[in-house]
Amino acid sequence: MGTGTPAGTIAWLVLLAGISLAGTVAARRYALRRDLLDHPGERRSHVVATPRGGGIGIVLAMLVAMGLLACRDPAQAMAMVLSATGLLLVAGIGWLDDHRPLTPWSRLVVHAVAAVLLAAVAYRASGQVAVALLAFVLAMVLVNIWNFMDGIDGIASLQALVVAGACALLAHDAASRWLSLAMGAACLGFLPMNLPRARIFLGDVGSGALGYTLALAMVLVASGTGRESSLSTWMVVFLPASAFLVDATLTLVSRIVRGERWWTPHVGHAYQRWARAAGSHWPVTFAYAAWAVAGSVLAWLGRDLPEASIMYAGSAWYLGGGILWLRFQLYRSRKSGLPGKQSE
Repeated sequence: MGTGTPAGTIAWLVLLAGISLAGTVAARRYALRRDLLDHPGERRSHVVATPRGGGIGIVLAMLVAMGLLACRDPAQAMAMVLSATGLLLVAGIGWLDDHRPLTPWSRLVVHAVAAVLLAAVAYRASGQVAVALLAFVLAMVLVNIWNFMDGIDGIASLQALVVAGACALLAHDAASRWLSLAMGAACLGFLPMNLPRARIFLGDVGSGALGYTLALAMVLVASGTGRESSLSTWMVVFLPASAFLVDATLTLVSRIVRGERWWTPHVGHAYQRWARAAGSHWPVTFAYAAWAVAGSVLAWLGRDLPEASIMYAGSAWYLGGGILWLRFQLYRSRKSGLPGKQSE
């Protein structure tokens, strides 16, 4: 980004992590005063009433990072204004939902408006309508996937940290690298309050913000490769997030096939069943993070391979993830005697 020196960049990242941590601590005090607690239940994976809304600290840190990037690189100013506006919309509707549950459809409308803003950023960066359309879909998907997958201690924020780090490694320009590093720093600031046992949850304000900011980072990385966007380019960019993509997608499809109310809370994800079987959250959280690290390594190694090779390797990776998901779900169903699902 051009913050002067590596030491200056590190200092800014430490500051962003500090903003995130301070915001999380303040959010916990606020949640306790306002009784904003997630209580245990059969549709939840925790056993102790826990404050929610800690992700506001990550949002504050990312808004500062976007403002800094806009000031230091005027060419990125409009993209950062659009991105910050979209982030505020997603985080804002999540913050309201954390206080008083809203209908899924009202949230989706706001998410769609934010996704349009990200599509505009993608079009400015790539000049391709197809990339803008993909950015819209990606924002809608990742905002909701990170919400679906935010069900045990640390999993959503640690996964976002790894994916952000991968985006920084894959970035071909300083702006994309800076934004990805900033997101990693913001997640680092939140994690001490969420692992090994959560003292506060991200809440919808945080999970949605993580999904939206990751979509932004992925779009900027894919648009900055210096070559026309292709399936192989996006395959590489998606690999670090493959654990969440596989679990969320296959679980959603299975719930729809079984005729369940797929938009309602549940504990049917592979990570939730695994955590219950293990009697602890953190081994599952770190296992998913390890999968993300492995996907990041594959993305790094395959970034310059021929398109066909990338597609074959990526397809094999997702196929392997799908097989692992299916084997685990079938194993848990046999052990529990349930027909592939938990109590709704």
